Amino acid sequence: MNPSAQEIAGTIAAVHRLFREKGLTLSVAESCTGGLISHYITNLPGASIFFNAGIVSYSEKIKRDVLGISDSTISDFGVVSEETAREMAEKTRLLAKTDYAVSSTGNIGPDSLEGKEKGLVYIAASREGETVSRELRLKGDREENKKEAALEALRLLIELAQR
Repeated sequence: MNPSAQEIAGTIAAVHRLFREKGLTLSVAESCTGGLISHYITNLPGASIFFNAGIVSYSEKIKRDVLGISDSTISDFGVVSEETAREMAEKTRLLAKTDYAVSSTGNIGPDSLEGKEKGLVYIAASREGETVSRELRLKGDREENKKEAALEALRLLIELAQR
């Protein structure tokens, strides 16, 4: 499903409203979305009030060396895994010293990766003491999958922040 511009804009506005009203800070760690989550957040003016950092950790090396994802997480589960997504969010929140972090990792296509099918994406959102994650099985082309994954990551972030 290809999200509409209106859906995307509404979700971005909701993130801005929520984080500004609550005085919260945010960081992002992205792999398969390649910076699109950060792009969405910064599309509206005023993001600098709450958005502290966005890291595109596209390679396994950067996931390990910059974010500090454990060797055992990657060797046991792979970079395309719920465990990696959760650790990406948790480590980024600590690294950037923010209240919340959101992450994405997966295979948006066109080929399989680590033996995992196209469209398999994991997203996570973290705050102190709680990390939530979700598995997505996307059916679009590469661009559609990227947009859908970024939008779903922001929706997951909103769910966690509204609790």
